[in-house]
Amino acid sequence: MNDWQEVGWDIARVIAANQCQQLASDEISLEIATNRILARDCPALCDLPTFTTSSMDGWAVAGDGPWKIVGDIKAGAPCEADLKSGTSVRIATGAVIPHGTFGVVRWEVAEVKDEYVHAQVTDGADIRPAGEECRKGDLLARGGAELSPSLIGLLAACGFDKVEVVRKPKVALLLLGDELLLSGLPEGGRVRDSLGPQLPGWLDRLGAELISVTYVTDELSSVIEALSQAVECDLLITTGGTADGPRDHVHNALASLNASMVVDRVKSRPGHPMLLAKIPHRGKSVPLLGLPGNPQSAIVGLMSLGAPVIDSLLGRKPYELQTVITNNELVAPTNFTRLVLGNLVLGRFEMGEHLGSAMLRGLAASTGFAVVNSGTTHAGGQVRWLPLPQ
Repeated sequence: MNDWQEVGWDIARVIAANQCQQLASDEISLEIATNRILARDCPALCDLPTFTTSSMDGWAVAGDGPWKIVGDIKAGAPCEADLKSGTSVRIATGAVIPHGTFGVVRWEVAEVKDEYVHAQVTDGADIRPAGEECRKGDLLARGGAELSPSLIGLLAACGFDKVEVVRKPKVALLLLGDELLLSGLPEGGRVRDSLGPQLPGWLDRLGAELISVTYVTDELSSVIEALSQAVECDLLITTGGTADGPRDHVHNALASLNASMVVDRVKSRPGHPMLLAKIPHRGKSVPLLGLPGNPQSAIVGLMSLGAPVIDSLLGRKPYELQTVITNNELVAPTNFTRLVLGNLVLGRFEMGEHLGSAMLRGLAASTGFAVVNSGTTHAGGQVRWLPLPQ
């Protein structure tokens, strides 16, 4: 291991975020675009609203009252006639306001007698002008924005049928370890694989697409062969084999493939033996994220190095951590960052239980990590909050 490649947690995140370029884009319909990442800016294709409309059900009136009711205007119908002084028309919310309208009288405040409307109204009352929300060409969303249902609704209202989104990063997953049992109860010294079932969900929430899952035995030749066969992807992830044990072969396998090491170990607990490398393949470099084998350490590695890499592939800005108050005293090793599982309760951090790096209960009951700097942070002190993807 080269000492310079072991870096602090914050530096590791910055390095990971700057390793990849944004992927190419796909054009898809709005109906299937939820949570996808916009590939480019979206200017409004029309004014919104496109025409002057009524914001309430009632009567459009012209001139002084009382106003004789002379017709109806329904939502969705064009309106080209002028409204003459002293007259009114029944009007639905969203219907086009006729020329000459002074204001709209809400139905619940008006009195109707002998086909005349009696009420008080102010100039422009409950009239929504064309272009009140946006004008054609106004920027609605920038490239890199995540498409929420509400943003999709806005784009649809402004005339979009399709949008260009960044292609989902394709991820190949290699799970290393002779001890892994894929079904049934753990027995005979073997353990049930917990990363194979959970990593696809985490990757999906991060915006990536898992294209293959391969289980690999703890033999150097097997690891080399598996890596060689899995590089047709945007991101290659391994679990286990990143430490210095007799059956940890990731470093030697990467060396045999002429990979360049970007980050080799991060000064964090848990997750210290995580790594990030690049494997040359057909004129480009495929990023490889090496996760530790212990479940909690692996998820720390995924959130520390994997999430920034995926964000960069999607053209998404790195997530900025908010600062919160901790209700617990938290201790990190000297010169290390400690990531502590827990939850935000009324905006303050509450430490979870079962926090060993090989444990899963704490992870299952938590929504994120407190990021604790070297040394002791007393209760009432500030920590950063790294949420798990939802």
